[in-house]
Amino acid sequence: MKKLLLIISMVSVFASSVYAFDPIELGENAYLKIFYDTQFGLTYRDTGTGVMNNEAALNLNFRRNRLGFIGTYNDVLSFYFQTEYIENKIINPLSISDTPNQNFYVLDAQVRYDPFDFLRFQLGKFKHNLTRENLEACFEPLNLDRSLFINTTFKTSRDIGVAVWGNILDGWIQYRVDVMEGKTGKSGDLFASDMSQFRYTGRLQFSFLEDKETDYGMKGTYRGNKQVLTIGGAVQYEPNVVYTDAVNLTGAKDYFAYSVDIFYEQGFENIGVFTASAAYLDINMGDAYKGEFASAESYGQNGQKRGYYVKIGYMLPNIPLQFFARYDNYYFARLDSKNQAFYNQNVSWVGAGFNYYIDGQNIKITAQYSRTMFAKQDPNDPNYRDFNTVELYTQFRF
Repeated sequence: MKKLLLIISMVSVFASSVYAFDPIELGENAYLKIFYDTQFGLTYRDTGTGVMNNEAALNLNFRRNRLGFIGTYNDVLSFYFQTEYIENKIINPLSISDTPNQNFYVLDAQVRYDPFDFLRFQLGKFKHNLTRENLEACFEPLNLDRSLFINTTFKTSRDIGVAVWGNILDGWIQYRVDVMEGKTGKSGDLFASDMSQFRYTGRLQFSFLEDKETDYGMKGTYRGNKQVLTIGGAVQYEPNVVYTDAVNLTGAKDYFAYSVDIFYEQGFENIGVFTASAAYLDINMGDAYKGEFASAESYGQNGQKRGYYVKIGYMLPNIPLQFFARYDNYYFARLDSKNQAFYNQNVSWVGAGFNYYIDGQNIKITAQYSRTMFAKQDPNDPNYRDFNTVELYTQFRF
């Protein structure tokens, strides 16, 4: 409780002094902007530590910690560069880390060329287009974060490549096509050339209400500033990515995934803002996981799986307080505990909480309670039994 009060006190102290960095003007239609975005707070898990790994875990840390630059050369050519630094983040979606970690890396590095609204180009390292929630800004979500299980195989969120996209009919239709690195082939593989082929993604979405989602990135909530109804779908393909027999490097299987999604948000005067979103994801690798010596990438949390999420939100009309709830349900082809392999494992996640906006998405407090449930449990692995998580985070965007 003392740590929770400390976080709230920090928000009160800094709220009056936080401001966005002004862009540096470099000439006509050219500027450089520096930004720093962070989410800092407390995560509590009711199991996973101690001598028997069944005691509660408490982690005070950064959820995200980013420094970046946005710059323009003129009104059609620009760049976006962003780094990430994470240290000692021990509480993961389905486990507690045994060893401290420290990571600093380039998260995004891209050049954007936008000659027309219907024809735009993006190259470098950026988000792929398979799922809507991956494209939603993680500093503007509805609940604390995107789905814990939405990540794809090999390149979970970002990848290196080229995307062509644009808006048609004043934003009623948006298309996206990207060609990206996908799995990187290993030297000495029998099918090394096959294992280095590109990954291809196509997405199409339709906007139906007054406001259209016409940017490359989307949001989990617009807090009533837009009236939005968007329906979208995407497919992703890469040949020969895993083996049914990784020992002898035989039985290569293709990767194929698809996703469909819907997002709705609308505000009503003196009533409030209502938000609802849902999506389905299916990732298939030709059942390679059934092989006796299957490639490890064909199963696990980011392996072959299918599932969906549903989330809802309500924001009060005159108070910057937004309540949310969500439910995720995924079937994993194979999801192992520390002791054994579980095939066709079903994991459910249910959570609820609130966002309190002090200065829009620039300064806010988010609290969330969630419960993770396993259809098949391992009595000898505390990380493989139902557990509860409580999170309280502050967000600052400079």
